[in-house]
Amino acid sequence: MPTYLSPGVYVEEIESGARPLEGVGTAVAAFVGLAEQGPFNVPTLVSSWTSFTDMFGGFVPGTYLARSVYGYFMNGGGNCYVVRIGQNGSDQGKPAKELPAGPHAQLGRLKFTAIQGGTPAGEVSVEITDAGGDEPSDDMFRVVVKRGGQQVEEFDRVTPGRGKTNVATVINAQSSIIRIEEISGEPVAKPQTGELALTEATLAAIPAPSVGSDDYVGDVGDRTGFGGLETVDEVTMLCVPDLMSAYQLGSLDLESVQAVQLAMIAHCELMGDRMAILDPPPGLNPQQVKEWRVDKAGYDSAFAVLNYPWIKTANPATGEIGHIPPSGHIAGIWGRNDDTRGVHKAPANEVIRGAISLEVQVTKNGHDLLNPVGINVIRSFPARGTRLWGARTLSSDPAWRYLNVRRLFNYLEESILVGTNWVVFEPNDEALWAKVRRTISAFLVNEWRKGALFGATPDDAFYVKCDSETNPSEGIDAGQLVCEIGVAPVKPAEFVVFRLAQFSGGTSLVSE
Repeated sequence: MPTYLSPGVYVEEIESGARPLEGVGTAVAAFVGLAEQGPFNVPTLVSSWTSFTDMFGGFVPGTYLARSVYGYFMNGGGNCYVVRIGQNGSDQGKPAKELPAGPHAQLGRLKFTAIQGGTPAGEVSVEITDAGGDEPSDDMFRVVVKRGGQQVEEFDRVTPGRGKTNVATVINAQSSIIRIEEISGEPVAKPQTGELALTEATLAAIPAPSVGSDDYVGDVGDRTGFGGLETVDEVTMLCVPDLMSAYQLGSLDLESVQAVQLAMIAHCELMGDRMAILDPPPGLNPQQVKEWRVDKAGYDSAFAVLNYPWIKTANPATGEIGHIPPSGHIAGIWGRNDDTRGVHKAPANEVIRGAISLEVQVTKNGHDLLNPVGINVIRSFPARGTRLWGARTLSSDPAWRYLNVRRLFNYLEESILVGTNWVVFEPNDEALWAKVRRTISAFLVNEWRKGALFGATPDDAFYVKCDSETNPSEGIDAGQLVCEIGVAPVKPAEFVVFRLAQFSGGTSLVSE
């Protein structure tokens, strides 16, 4: 209070009992990958496709960063951050090196690729022979991998069909020389016997041959990779689409892919305000992607989602049609959903703009296999387009099963955290507790009116408790103020059931 020493009229400004609490942004994506130009390992704000091309260049054949960012903006995404990896900051200004695709060959629906990029043509070959053992089934066969004419690996009694004996599932998990991709659209049949050499690929060169898992993960102290995104509070989504381009070209094996994705999940859990949008390996059918998710990867986190399958899009620069990981397009859908409906609405049953078709057409039976393990399936429906048809996290905890619930809590927590900094060092008494209650209650009432919280009245939707019970004298002496908040989030109507019954309608009149 000021001291008044002479008679007169004085005007004082005082603060109101409650302070406004504003919601934070919910849909700012971060992309990590390979680009044609631009600064290395610097999170750069990009607000449109034009600004991306001005900073990082256009489409680079064999990479997915530019096409994913393009799909992000096409599907309604707003601001995003881009981190270009591939070289150290000291290498800026030098021309990007090149990494040719590994030698490959195709037999029927099976595409064989040598893992080591740049392996001399003809050095690695694959021989298909009849299966060994007693009474092999008609569809079983043997795959022999040779280097320089000498046998180095053998995989016997594999099959082209689904299951644990599938040739792609077995070899991709065990081979250190080759990888197999199953080409959709080709008939599922036992390949012809014979030997074929893996020849040099015709794909264009890709920047930065030295890209490894450490380049993607980066380091917080050095501000590299997605580790450098810890300093960017606005980010709420993390996508690393070029992780799959490195896998396809053999510079990373499947275990390295899983290591990077686990690091993505750990980063998002540590930050507590963002989600990891993961991509599955290419060329997997529903049975294989389930086995990879459950038996191999085993992810369990409320801060990550996995979308399947890859989508087919057109390259705007060349018109070429090809498959790309769906993470960029999915991030754009999240942004569009938040703008039109709100973060509380599950970002599903939304059209994927730019998707011509899918790498795999998932049927209802296949969807029944994937949905319970938290894989969000992308499906095509007649006259309804290609839609994202799932909104689950990878958590085994039923409380955090739905994506919109986790993202709603991220939004509420960050908004309350940012909007209550004024409380620090205020006198910790009942007057302050009342101000805190009014501030947070006013914010949650607005969220309830938007439909984000479940309940017929605000009292049913949330409660805010900040009084002598949550703040005993021991806590006050320790300098603590504790406010307990409970909210009832809305859950998506994932299974809509209409029960129909036949009954005899009308009345019968009996005349006498």
